[in-house]
Amino acid sequence: MTKRIHRSRSLRKVFKKVPGGSLKVHYEQKNPSKAHCAVCGKPLPGVPSKRPAEIKKLSKTEKRPSRPFGGMLCSACARRKIIEQNKENLL
Repeated sequence: MTKRIHRSRSLRKVFKKVPGGSLKVHYEQKNPSKAHCAVCGKPLPGVPSKRPAEIKKLSKTEKRPSRPFGGMLCSACARRKIIEQNKENLL
C-alpha cells in the first residue's frame, strides 16, 4: 500500500525503471497550466509553466520575455497598449 499522502489524485504517477530492472512508481506534483494573456486570454509564449520552486531556479531571462508587459500580455495586446499610451501622451 502506498503512503497516505500519495493516495491523492492531485499527484501524478511517474513510472521509473530502477537499477534492478523493475518499475517503481514515483509520485510528483503536476505541472500548472500555461500562463495566459490578461486581456485576450491567449497562452503566453516564452513563459515557462513550472512549479514555483522550479521557476525560482531559472535565470531572470528564462522566467519571462524582457519587453514591456512581458509575462502579463501577449505581444499583440502589449503593442496595442503601448500605442494607446503614446496617443494619450501626445494629446
